[in-house]
Amino acid sequence: MRFFLSGGQAADCKYALSLLDGLKADAVPADKGYDADYIIEAVSRMKSLVIIPPKSNRKIQREYDNDLYKERNLVERMFNKLKQFRRIATQYDKTALSFFAFLIIAAICLWIK
Repeated sequence: MRFFLSGGQAADCKYALSLLDGLKADAVPADKGYDADYIIEAVSRMKSLVIIPPKSNRKIQREYDNDLYKERNLVERMFNKLKQFRRIATQYDKTALSFFAFLIIAAICLWIK
C-alpha cells in the first residue's frame, strides 16, 4: 500500500505514475479520472490488465472488464474505513508530516485487523 500527499486542488491522476512505479500487478483498476493515455501506456508497459472505463468524450471507446472493475470498491471501502478515524476525516493536523504519520498509523491499524 502506498500513500502520497498532495494539495486538495491537485488532480489525482498527476500522481498515478508515482504510485505505479515498481508495482507488480495482474490488473490495475481505476476510475474514469485516470483515463489518460500516459497512464494506460504505463499500465500496459507493466504487462498488467488496464481496468479503467473510458471517458465518454473519447473518440474511440476502449473495452474494459466490467466484472473486474467492480472489485475497485475495495479501494473505496478502504478510504471509507480510513475516514472513520476522525483525525483523518477532519484533518486536524497542522503539518503534512504529522497528518501523513497518522495516516500511516491508521492504515497499520486497519491492516492488522
